[in-house]
Order: sequence, then structure tokens, then C-alpha cells
Amino acid sequence: MAAAGQELAELRAELARSMTLGEDPLAAGKAYLKAGQEALEQAFDAGEDVEVLVHARATQLDALLQDFWQASGLDHRLCLCAVGGYGRGELHPHSDIDLLVLTEATLDAASREKLEVFLTRLWDLGLEIGHAVRSVAECAAQAAADITICTNLLEARALAGNDRLFAAMVEATGPDRIFPAGEFFEAKFNEQKQRHYKTLSSAYKLEPNLKSSPGGLRDLQTIAWVLKRHYGAKTLHELVHLGYLTESEYLALSSCQAYLWKLRFGLHLVAGRGEDRLLFDYQRLLAARLGYEDQENSLGIEQMMKRYYRSVMQIRELNDMLLNLFAEDILKRDADAPLVQLDEHFQLRGDVIEAREPELFTRQPAALLEIFCHVAENGKIRAIRASTLRCIRDALPLVDAAYRAKPEHHALFLRLLRGRKGLDKALALIKRYGVLAAYIPDFARITGQMQYDMFHVYTVDEHTLFLLLNIYRFSKPEHAEEFPLASQTLAKLEKPELVYLAALFHDIGKGRGGDHSVFGELDALAFCQSQGLSEHDARLVAWLVRQHLSLSKTAQSKDISDPDVVNAFARKVGDQMHLDYIYVLTVADIRATNESLWNSWKDALLRDLYHATKRALRRGLENPINRAERIADVQLDAKTLLDAARLPSREVEQLWAQWGEDYFLKYSASQVAWHTMGILRHDARGEPLVMLRKHASEGGTEIFVYIRDQDQLFAAITTLLAQKGLSILDATVHTAQNGYCLDSFVVLDEDGQPVNDPRRIKSVEKLLEKELRHVDQCPLVLQRRTPRRFAHFSVKTTVTFLPELQNGRTAMEVIALDRPGLLSRIGHAFRAHGVRLHNAKIVTLGEKVEDMFFISDQDDAPFTDAAKQDALRATIQHYLDDAEALDTKGRHNAA
Repeated sequence: MAAAGQELAELRAELARSMTLGEDPLAAGKAYLKAGQEALEQAFDAGEDVEVLVHARATQLDALLQDFWQASGLDHRLCLCAVGGYGRGELHPHSDIDLLVLTEATLDAASREKLEVFLTRLWDLGLEIGHAVRSVAECAAQAAADITICTNLLEARALAGNDRLFAAMVEATGPDRIFPAGEFFEAKFNEQKQRHYKTLSSAYKLEPNLKSSPGGLRDLQTIAWVLKRHYGAKTLHELVHLGYLTESEYLALSSCQAYLWKLRFGLHLVAGRGEDRLLFDYQRLLAARLGYEDQENSLGIEQMMKRYYRSVMQIRELNDMLLNLFAEDILKRDADAPLVQLDEHFQLRGDVIEAREPELFTRQPAALLEIFCHVAENGKIRAIRASTLRCIRDALPLVDAAYRAKPEHHALFLRLLRGRKGLDKALALIKRYGVLAAYIPDFARITGQMQYDMFHVYTVDEHTLFLLLNIYRFSKPEHAEEFPLASQTLAKLEKPELVYLAALFHDIGKGRGGDHSVFGELDALAFCQSQGLSEHDARLVAWLVRQHLSLSKTAQSKDISDPDVVNAFARKVGDQMHLDYIYVLTVADIRATNESLWNSWKDALLRDLYHATKRALRRGLENPINRAERIADVQLDAKTLLDAARLPSREVEQLWAQWGEDYFLKYSASQVAWHTMGILRHDARGEPLVMLRKHASEGGTEIFVYIRDQDQLFAAITTLLAQKGLSILDATVHTAQNGYCLDSFVVLDEDGQPVNDPRRIKSVEKLLEKELRHVDQCPLVLQRRTPRRFAHFSVKTTVTFLPELQNGRTAMEVIALDRPGLLSRIGHAFRAHGVRLHNAKIVTLGEKVEDMFFISDQDDAPFTDAAKQDALRATIQHYLDDAEALDTKGRHNAA
């Protein structure tokens, strides 16, 4: 930086010379800015302290603006001020430069012209300038009306011009004139709450904002603003002198701020502009620039983001404590609230719990768990007093191996999980303030652990908390209508605390390489045994952790209309108790993974598998239902429905005779009756029959197409549905002996819900009826660009043929990057290799799809020939990985 400083000094001298000679200073100014930016960039890459760099950037701009101000001939009736981040003397490479020009009165024409020349020159230099021109009185009036303006002026500093004007502005906008310290604090506190709410109160999103996300730089600035407004303090270190932070806490806060500054500085460099969002476009580039390298069990980008998440978590924890301390000191919050003694250790002041003596946790370490038991059992406790939080932080080192081995503490932890009135608040607080990670050290390993994909929106620890809160939500009567089966099932569990324990450990093995369910099973078993649980309960929790994905995978990836699939899953769970526990855990888990992942169709699939498995268990594992019984049951129930509709039995039987037995294994009685009525009442010869209805399980909209079999039919239908913005979740394809296809698709609309608008339903029907009259003229491949966010992920297209048959079909799994028209491309591959599709289960996991297809050869025999499988695999990979492999008609493009 020293050599760069000498170069900048020489360039500034050249700038001054050009101004003195009356030459155009733009060229010299741009050279000065370019050299300054390059020097900062080189210093950053060399590992210079980022705090030095952000202040150096501000200093460089100070010198440039002062020179241009002087050269513009602006007199002492004006004062040039830096405000906002620039006022704090903190500038990142492409930060906005916010300026305030103070005036004594209305500007005369000459001064206005000079000011316009000054600002125009700054814009011509390429600077991002934000400016305001105000008198002192106008500053006071606008600051009194707008907390944002008041905050900007709080950080102002004079750069050039009339210092008396600046002093007058500071006095006119001081806390004794506008926004007294108490009002200012309340306004900033509410502003922060609203900002957090906009980001759904979580710092753990895929593309976080370094400034505005919870625990971000804005939270640090909020502390600094309150500190300066109330105490006149200029640095965060004064929090130590004022008794709000210990020296170690201040150092931790400063370290977190420095890391966020480092990320923001580097982000500006890789983006080439002012950018505060850690978009996928930049995450990998930024991680590489900061020197992170991929390791065996973690990507460089995951290492970078893990430190980010841990930093914002620590900032948020200290922010909570400080703002609560400020509230107590500035607002005297709860000073007059009645005291209610809870026991010898704790008392309530209003809705805030506090220790009755500062030395409680060092004298009685068990109180570190006991306080959260009170929160879980009381239901009216909003928060923990800030002074008590400080004591908890100081006592955390006491939670060691000896602490974790004491039966007294085991009993308290289980007591906490059995709390009913405020368990949600207790779980959130015990995690936020580090006691959970101290008591379960393996949980500390997953704190801040992220996965670089679009499926897992939250870090592992935050996802686990949301899962716990979902289970608690199932227990509340006011939420029973949201998930009635989950709520009813949870209420039946003899020991609900066991499902909470399974939730705590279900993902605890992530980040170690290998199968996280296996690691988690071992950890859960060891923990439960150490806590004194019975062997039965410990093994139940461990089984739930090991199998926590099995219900979801079976429901979404297998044909659950196949009795063999249901019987196999029933054997896996073994009894009703295991089924109940895993159902509650699975629903809560999926809902906590990704806000857009849960939908009515997944709800219906899990519910259907739960009920089918329940019936199988009641029947007895030694007496499973078979294919013939399944077919007979479906036909009997369908005939009952058709008899009620007064359809001629003979016509029904003649129609069914053409469909074959497989049809009745694929469809439910309700679907069979619906199809039968529609076909028998359909009188348009040669015209396709298209029907839509809400799916029987109400998980989506079912579309039924009855049409003569022909080439490209599956590709045509899937392309048309994609054109209408519909997501296909399930596809069932059946060709009858008369050469007609009975194809069924379950879809959701663009909002993730069934298609409910009658006009939209009609438009889908009309489109399919019109286009399917001439399948050979339909667009057969949807040509749309892959969404921006997906482009930053690398998902290798894999095609796997499973060894076991399902319903006599070969199961083929395709894992690939999601993209428009994916199903139609796979359909073309099937046609090219003479493959018949019977059923498809469509699973979208963020940027990735894991679709299961149940196929046969043209003679309805299983597709098991290894050479043919290899050829089909190669074609699917080619069609999916090369966007230009097919044109819109499904024809091969020339190489």
C-alpha cells in the first residue's frame, strides 16, 4: 500500500496541476480513481486487513471530492458533507457515495450553476453519487419526519466548505431537538424487526443479503446508531467501556464484522458493481477469490458460507442481547412490571424471565437447562432478560463432558422436550444462545453447515429447528386443520419427546461424507443411551433417524398402487407405532426443507401411503394383499359407483375387457369409474377425450386423455402441459387392446396448488383437445432457457435401472438438472428405443430432478437387456445434456 500511496499522491498532484491550469480535470481524476481502485484490489488479494481498505477507499474519495469542490469555485456559503456509509468513512469498491450540500439559504443562480458543474463532473468520473441540497432548517424538518434521514445525518461528516453550517446542522438534528434517544431507539428497533420479517426472520437463505439479512451489517449499524444517539459514542469498542460488552464479546463482534466486510469487498470486485446479495452468480467466484478450495467432504463455497452463517448467527445473538440491554436502560422497559417468583432460581418480570442472582449459573450449572424448561412449560415467557443472557454466555464453558454425564441434567433435558405450552420458544432460544450445541456437541458441527444446492434452503441447524417447530405446531389445536392427519397422529404418540429427539439427530451426520443417516443413527443411539432412555426408546429414536427418508422416498419414487410396494414398506416399519412416528417426522421434515417444496400432492402421497401401510399392517404381514385381490376390489368398488350412475353393466364390461388386468392395478376405483363414465358418454368419434378434475386425494388436478395410440403422444402431451405452466407430478400411461391410450397426469398450477379456476381448466381442456387432433403437428420439445439460478449448478445426468421389478415393470431412475421440456425429451428417447412407459413419478428437488419411470419393451416384457439399457441411457443423457439435440418437432438437429 505504501508504493500505491506514493503513486496516488503523484496523481493527485497532477489533478491539482490540471485544475490550476484550467484544463479539463476528468482525465486526471479518472486516472486517480483507477489507480486507487487497482491498489485496493491488489491489497485485498494480498490479504490486507479489509478494515484498512474500506477506510482507505473513503480517504481516497475525500481527497478527490475536496479537490473538485475547490476547483468548482464553491464558496463558504455552502458545506459539502458525507452521509450514510461514506459518512462513517466506510466505502467498498462500488458503494454508493451519498452527499449532502448544506446551504445558508436558497441558492442563487451562480452558486447553483457551480454546484451543477461539480456534480456533473463527479458523474462523468463514473461515481455512483446520491445527493441532496438542503438548508439547516430543511434538514431538521425532514429528519424529524423521517427516521432514515435522521439516521443519515447522524453519521454525517464535513468534507469541505462552511464548518459552521455543519455544526448548526448537528445541533438542529440532535436528540434534544428531534427524535430523543428513547424514540430513536424504538424507531430503529421496529425498523430492524420489519427488515427481519421481510426476509422471513432467517439469515439462512440460499442467496443472503450481506447488509439486510438478520445478523447482517445493518444489524451492527443499528447498534452503532443507538450507541451514538444515546451516548455520543463513536466506536463499537465504547460498548466495553459502557459495560454492555466484555472485551472478548467485542472482539468476537469485530471479527464477524470484518468477515462480512471481507465478503462484501470481494463481492463488489467479482460482480464489478455495487452488490450486496450473495447470488449464485458470484458465490463460486468469490469463494475462489478468497482462497477457499474444495476438500473431500466439503466444497470451497460451502466452507465460505459456513463461516458466513456462523458470523451472522453470532452477530444476531449479540444484537439481541445489546438491544435488550438498551431497552432496559433507555426505555426502562419492564421496570414497573410485577415480579412473579417461579422458583428459588428464576422470576418473571412481565413476560421476561430472569435469574434471581447473577452467580446462579456458576453456583448451580443445572440452571442452564432449567431456565429453558420454564420457557417450555410456561407459555407466556417472551424472552430472557439481557443480563441473564450475559450470565448464560459466561457459564457455557461449564457444559462439559462431566456436565453431560449427570442424570440430573438428563432429566432436565427430557423435561424440556416434554414441555407443551412454550416448547417452540424454548427450542428457538436454547439453540440461539448456544446451550443446545454445548449439550449436544455433534450439533455444534452442523451449525452453519450448508449444502450448495437449491433444495436445502436453510443450513442444517436452522432446518432442524424448523423441523422441531413444525412438530410442535402439529400439537396445537388451532393448527389442527392445516395437517389433520399429522396432528391426529402426533396426539396418539405415547412419548412425543422421542420424535423431537429423532428430529434433533436426523441430519446431524451431514458434512462427514458417506450416508448421514447411518452416522446419525449411531449418534442418536449413543446419546439416548447416555441420557438414560430405555433400550426400546433409544432404538426407536435411532431407527427413526436411519429411516427418516424412507417414507418420503417410497411415496414419491415408487408406485404405491402396487401391493408389493406397500407390503415391502409395511415390513420395513413393522408395526403401527413405528409408522405413526415416522409419518409425523417425515411431514415435518419436508415442510422444513424448503418453503416451496411442500405442496398438496406430496401431502396426498404421504397420506395415501400411510393409510395403505396401515391397512397392510392390520391385515397382517404374514397375509399380504395380492394382485388378484387388488384387481377384484377395484372392479367391485368401481361397479358400485357406476351402478349409482345407471350405466349399462354390459357396456361397462365390454369396455373393461379391452383394458386388461394391468389397468386395474394402475388406477383406483374412483378413477376407473370416472374414466368409464367419460368414455361411454363421449360421442365424438375420432376426437380425443380430455377430462380434468380434482384428484381423488385432493393433492392436485388430474388430467385424463383418451386417444388412439400414436407416435410422440407422451412427448406432445407433456410439452402442451408445460406450455400452460403446469407442473407434472405423476403420469400413468396405459394402452388398451383396442389401440387406445388411457393416459392420466396429476399436475399443479404455477402457484404449487391444484388448478381451481374454471376458466383455466377450460383453457387447458381446449388446448389439449385442439392440438391432440393432429399429434404429428404438435410442438414436441419445449425450447426454453434454463433458469438463471439453475445455471450455476452442475448436476450430472445419471440413468439407473433398478434390479427389482415393480408390477412386472423395470424401474428406471433419471437424476438430472431440471429444465423446461425434460419429460418430452425423455419421451423421445423412449420412442427411439422402442420403450413403453407405464407410469412415471416426478420429483423435483430444487435445481435437480429425481424422476422414476416404470417401463417395458414393446411386447410388455421387462426392459432388462443390459445392452439395450446402455443404449437408452446414452440417448437420454444426450437429449438432456445437449439443449440443441432436438428441434421443436423432436427431430435430431444436425451436428
